[in-house]
Amino acid sequence: MTKIAITGAAGNVGREALRAFEDTDHEVTPITHREHDDIDSVVLDVTDAEAFSEVLSGQDVLVHLAANPSPTADWESVFYTNIEGTQNAYEAAVENDLDRVVFASSNHAVHQYNVDAPDNPESLADPVRTVRPDDPTLPDSFYGVSKVSGEALGQLYAARHDVDVVNLRIGWLLPPEDLREKDTGPDVDSRFLRAMWLSPRDCRQVVRTAATAALEDDGLGDSGGEAVTVHGVSANDDRYLSLTETRHRIGYRPRDNSTVELDE
Repeated sequence: MTKIAITGAAGNVGREALRAFEDTDHEVTPITHREHDDIDSVVLDVTDAEAFSEVLSGQDVLVHLAANPSPTADWESVFYTNIEGTQNAYEAAVENDLDRVVFASSNHAVHQYNVDAPDNPESLADPVRTVRPDDPTLPDSFYGVSKVSGEALGQLYAARHDVDVVNLRIGWLLPPEDLREKDTGPDVDSRFLRAMWLSPRDCRQVVRTAATAALEDDGLGDSGGEAVTVHGVSANDDRYLSLTETRHRIGYRPRDNSTVELDE
C-alpha cells in the first residue's frame, strides 16, 4: 500500500485525483486550503513550511496540485502559493523521505511557442509548433513562469536528493458537456480548447500513473532521483503537446479525443 498525499484536493483536478485512487489499495490523504463539507481533509496553507512538513510525515508520495490556477494572475498572486509553496513542498518531501513528488505543471509553461494574441494566453496561433517535454520552457504568463519555476525546483531536488519527480503539464480539464458548451461560446479560442482538452477519465489515469508508475532510468548514474517531464492532455486530434513521452515514461494511455467528442 502506498500512502499518497494530495494538495489542492478540493480543486477541479484535485477532485479527479481523489477519484483516481478510489477502489485501489492506496491510502490517500486529501489536503485543502480550507474546510469542505464533502472532503475529509487536512487543512493547510502551503506557504507554512513547518506545517507542510508535519502533514507529510509517514507519506510515500505527494501529488502537489495546490496553486493559483489563473493564467492571467499577476506576479504577487502566483509568487507565494505557486513558487514559495512548491519549494516548501519539496523541502517537506525530502525531510520526510518521500519516494516521489508529482508536480502539477501546465501547458502554460511552454505555450508561448504557440500563443496567438500576446494579451491572451489561451489563444492558439496557426500553424502550431509541436512541443515536446525536452524543448526549452517558454511560458506565456506569470502563471506559466511559476510553473517553470516548479519544474526547475523538481529537477534540482531530484538531482540533490533521493526523490523521484514527475512534472506533469496538465491541460484543460473539462467534463464533455462543458467542452461542448465552451466550444461554441464567444469567449473561448476553440482551437486552443480542442488542443488542450483533458477529459475527467484521462485526468484520473494520468494522475494515477504519474504517482505510481515505475520510472525509467535516465542514465545519469545512481545519485539522486529520476526527474521526468510529461504532458497530460487527452488524445486530441488537434493537440500540439507530444504524448509520446507520457506514454513511454509513465504508461499513460488516453482514451478520449476532443474531436470525436465534439463531432458526436
